[in-house]
Amino acid sequence: MLGDDAELTAAVLAAQDGDETAFRTVYRSVHPRLLGYVRTLVGDPDAEDVASEAWLQIARDLERFSGDADRFRGWAARIARNRALDHIRMRGRRPAIGGDETELTGKAAESDTAGEAMEALATDGTLSLIARLPQDQAEAVVLRVVVGLDAKTAAETLGKRPGAVRTAAHRGLKRLAELLGDDPESAGVLDALPPQREPRGRAVTSASVTQMRSRTQKDV
Repeated sequence: MLGDDAELTAAVLAAQDGDETAFRTVYRSVHPRLLGYVRTLVGDPDAEDVASEAWLQIARDLERFSGDADRFRGWAARIARNRALDHIRMRGRRPAIGGDETELTGKAAESDTAGEAMEALATDGTLSLIARLPQDQAEAVVLRVVVGLDAKTAAETLGKRPGAVRTAAHRGLKRLAELLGDDPESAGVLDALPPQREPRGRAVTSASVTQMRSRTQKDV
């Protein structure tokens, strides 16, 4: 198990025993990428609120979770996806972010940039590009590349077969590579992972989620 995964697994286990510091560690580790996933589903204006609702459920149900870091990321992503789909049903449709998917079908890039995209697709600017993809491709790319799930765990999150998720991710990355090849200015968004965002509006912080966990435990 990789170092970061071992640390997250240990933090999840400690959080299940009521360690609020450990829960904050879990939140800081998972939230930025989970928020990126939610953004591709519901768009920027509502992503913080939907992610907050997901974290409240994660806090409520954490004691029922069983597994390692990768399974936790998949479990959290599944909860976030359900909250996002509920939100979409209430609003009527998935928001269109940044343009039409036909913009992604331009000429092939001069070099194979899929590998570069694979390493850097977690930036704010590139997430807006991912959101232009068909939903199955966008979700597959974000779960595999941004959230960091393996194909099996991503497939469990989406209720699909691992092969279907691999295919969707491959197609999505190919389209993104074509777009990046057509638009050199887009390369500027591929330099680093996004910084953690401070929740705004009704969004919760890790501290408020742990307070909610404490209240829930007292009520049980």
